[in-house]
Parts: sequence; C-alpha cells; structure tokens
Amino acid sequence: MKIRPDIVQVYRDIHSWVGILCGLFLFVAFYAGSITMFEQPLQNWLTPASSLPPPVKIENTPELLQKALAEYPEAGRHYILVVNPDRAQPARLMWPQDPTHRGHGPQDFVLAALSPDGQLVTAARRPSEIPFFIDLLHEQVGLPLPHTMARYFMGCVALAYFLALVSGIIAFLPALKKMLFAVRLNTGARKVWLDLHNLLGFFSLPFHCVIALTAAVFAFHEPVFIVQGKLFQSMQSVGQGPAHGHKSPENSKTRNEMALVGKEMPLPPSLLLATLQQQAPGFVADTLEYTAQRGKDKGGLTLRVAGHDARYPMRGATNGFVMVDPASGKILSADYLPGHQSGGLAVLTAFFALHFGSYGGLPVRWGYYCLGVGGAFLFYTGNRLWILARLRREHSATTLSRQTRGTWVLSCMMTGCITGCMTGIALLFLCAPFLSLGGTYGQASVLYYAAFVLCMVLAFSLGERLREPMLFCLAGLVNVAVAPVLLVSALFTGSVTLTGLCIAAITLLLGAFLLYSVKRSGCRIAV
Repeated sequence: MKIRPDIVQVYRDIHSWVGILCGLFLFVAFYAGSITMFEQPLQNWLTPASSLPPPVKIENTPELLQKALAEYPEAGRHYILVVNPDRAQPARLMWPQDPTHRGHGPQDFVLAALSPDGQLVTAARRPSEIPFFIDLLHEQVGLPLPHTMARYFMGCVALAYFLALVSGIIAFLPALKKMLFAVRLNTGARKVWLDLHNLLGFFSLPFHCVIALTAAVFAFHEPVFIVQGKLFQSMQSVGQGPAHGHKSPENSKTRNEMALVGKEMPLPPSLLLATLQQQAPGFVADTLEYTAQRGKDKGGLTLRVAGHDARYPMRGATNGFVMVDPASGKILSADYLPGHQSGGLAVLTAFFALHFGSYGGLPVRWGYYCLGVGGAFLFYTGNRLWILARLRREHSATTLSRQTRGTWVLSCMMTGCITGCMTGIALLFLCAPFLSLGGTYGQASVLYYAAFVLCMVLAFSLGERLREPMLFCLAGLVNVAVAPVLLVSALFTGSVTLTGLCIAAITLLLGAFLLYSVKRSGCRIAV
C-alpha cells in the first residue's frame, strides 16, 4: 500500500508523541490489569483462614438466618447468602456493617455461622484488600488521586491511546509486507526494539482497540448518562410528557412487580435455587443478596442473584446478575442474566465482557493475562524507541556526547516508572503473608508507593551507565525473592495452594528474565 511520505511522517510523529506522553501510564495500567484477571483467586489466597465453624448446609440456612436476625435485627436491611463459601467469603450468611455501602471495594462484613450445638457464632472481618488495590491501580493508571479525577484522566489517556493505535497502523502500512515478520536480532538496538514493537503491536491490535474504546466508555459513561437524562427531560417538558416511560415499558413493568414482591415469606434458599435453575439452566448462582425496601409501597425484600454461566459473556468482571422474586423464585428482570438478555443488552454486555475477559473461562483469562503483559512490554519498547531516536538526532546534530535535559528526564522517568511498578507489585506479594488481615488498602498503598518513589529517586540520582542495570536488577531480585518467601510461608502454615504456586512461578520467571536481560545487554541505551 502506497501512502505519500509526508502523510506517513505526520502519522509517525503523532504516534511517537502520543505514545511517549501516555506510554508510562499505560504500562502501569496493563501490568496491573493483567494481574486483576485473577482478582478473585488472589483474594481467596491472600485472605487469612476464618476461625468460624464450618458453614451450615444450604438446607439449614433458614435456621441460621432466623437466629441471626433475632440477635441482629439491623442485618435484615441487607444480607447476603453465599452459595459456595470460600476463604474470602467463609460463612453461609454475611451482612455489611455499613448497610448503605454499595459496589466493589473495601467493606467490613459480619459473618455468621452455627456452632456444633446450634449456637450463633459471629465474627467481623473483611477480605484482603491487596487485589482491590492492584485493581484500582489499573483503573487509575497508577495515580494516587481521588477516584473520579483519576477515572477522567484515564479516559483521556485511553482516547489518546486509541489515536496512537490508529496513527501507528497508518505509519506502519507502507512497510507492512517488508517488516511484519522481520525481527533483526543481529543488528543495532534501535532496529531490534522497532521490530519487536511492530510485531507485538500488529498482532495484538484488535485487543488493544477493544481495551482503548471500552476504557474510554467506562471513564465517561456517568457524564454521558447525566447529559442524556437532562436532554430527555428537556424534550419531555416541551411536549413529549405523555410519552414518559415509553422508552422501556418492560423495565417499568419490572419495577412495578419488584415494588410488590417480597411481602410474603421468602422461599428457602435450596428451593429458590432449584426454581431458578429450572428457569435458567446453566446459570450457577454464587450469592443471594437480599435488600429490604423501605418507603411508600415498598415493603418487603428484593433479591439479586449473582452468578456465572461459562457459555455466555457476563456483565461484571466475574458475574452476571438476575432480579428474582424472593417469595416465588420467579425471574423479574433478566437484563444482566447471561444468555437471557435482549439483543441490545447482549451487545452491551459483550462490550463489557471484552474488556473484563469475563467469557470463555480460565483459558480466556490466561490469554488476557499474556496480552496484558505483552501490552506492557509494547509500551516499554515504544518508549525506548523514542529515546533511541532522540539520541540519534542529538548526536548527529552536535559533537557533544551528552544527551539533552529533556531526553534525560524522559529516560529517567521511563526507567523509574517501569521498574517502580514491577518492584512495588512484587513487594506486595512478598509482604502479604506477614500482613494482618492479608493486607489492608493502607498497607498496600504504603508498600507500593514507597517502592515506586524509591525507584524514581534512584532513576534521577544514578548515572546513565548505572541507572538501568541497577534498577532492573532491583526489580528482578524482588520478583525472584517472592517465590522462596511464599513457599516457605506456605510450608510453615500448611496452606499450599495452586494460586500461591502460580504466583511463585510467574514472579520467579519474570525476575529471572529481568536479571538475564541485565546480564545479556547491560540495559544500556545504544545508538
């Protein structure tokens, strides 16, 4: 394909500048995001084992619920029944200490169980917050800012990221046939990085386009909905008042039904699950979340069932949802029930699932993990290419061997940010076995940002010859140290798990790769 050289140069410049401005944020987002593909297993692994009695059988849940509500009436406002308890949710019955709290994030729960003699036993706890911290690190591209502000910044980065993808493809098209599979490992450093960057970028392009567009939607969906709501209200006030509610009559009907349900006694959980299974075969319920409705014409309970179905994409990162009548088990709303959605909502769910990787089970999650790590490496190679190109131009334009201040600053930032992110996350796993409650959000923040700031300070303090070898050695050593620490801790506690072994193996491989790369090349910028 032939494109005028001046047009190619314009797109190449756009790609380079947008990439260098956003590359470091995107490295943190992709590196942390690849780990969040296994947020739930990590939470189960990091959360300390509970001292509560074993969960009661699902058939005995009504007895447990009756005793818990008699002693803790406030729990009736909002409580959760866990279908398959695990380490993060070890009890059959739990309720939040703050009933007004909604959504994903740190939250204190009260767990309830029955002792062998039938007495109610409760304990307050919250799961490990290290996985949540890593997820927030991914969402906020590493910035310790208020969540709303960081989300909007992330949306701007995602839009710029999509622009970099488009401009990069246009700049790459003229040499597509010649350079696609040409990885020149025996030439200069610049050509090696360029070939690796082009190869990774081209073959992971669909994945990156999906991530960029969905991230922008996640960042700006609230302002869009607010503007949309005001626009529709304005239209209705100038003559479309009678059409109010015409947009979704089914949703209106569902709301009316939900306002009337729950006034009878709820079904026992075992019977409710059997009834739900008849209506939605293949849907596996994980939790039953009951909420008391208060106010005029809102007596009784509403029930939201969270679960999964490996055959279909899911609206959440790990679950789909369905609203159910707690008294009869009848499905009231299947808007987010996998495999039972309308065409429009199914498309919207697929859009979310493509970002979360919440389809196809474990193979897809491992695929997303590899693509995420590959994406982080893609941004590293892009930044290194930019610095190499700057050094070549500076050396050809002057007889001085020293780099300009701008190139020096960007080189220090690149090395400090990348090694700081890898070192900080490895440090979280290294310290997790020794932290109370499996690690709180505050502890995770202190550990990660202390490592990140240390790497940034070292990057700006060390000379050019020592900067990258020392910092990449530091990141490699911390990652390598994770494996023996986790294994020794697991042997002492007697809790060897598959998740812990996977973390040990991955950090060991990553650390060995970083140390090998330092030994192989010295990590020096060569022209």
